[in-house]
Amino acid sequence: MEEHFYLVTYDISDQRRWRRFYRLMKGYGEWLQLSVFQCRLSQRRRAEMMEALSESIKHDQDHVLIMDIGPADMVKPKVTSLGKAFEPIKRETMIV
Repeated sequence: MEEHFYLVTYDISDQRRWRRFYRLMKGYGEWLQLSVFQCRLSQRRRAEMMEALSESIKHDQDHVLIMDIGPADMVKPKVTSLGKAFEPIKRETMIV
């Protein structure tokens, strides 16, 4: 099963919804900075995430961007990072 590397950014207008959204995103990826996550997901996990995120926002007030960077094992992101170093998510074994 091929995983893709995604960047998810969001602008949630309500602070309470923002916190809920942040906690939800922690289940799918790694927090990079305010309102930005990196995720390594299969197609199925991406679909699950999209559904969960869509249900948790107000579509007329909030904005979420999900950028597919490409196949996770082949992507070598070219990132300039000032301050804290950027580390892309590595493949991990998950026991369900």
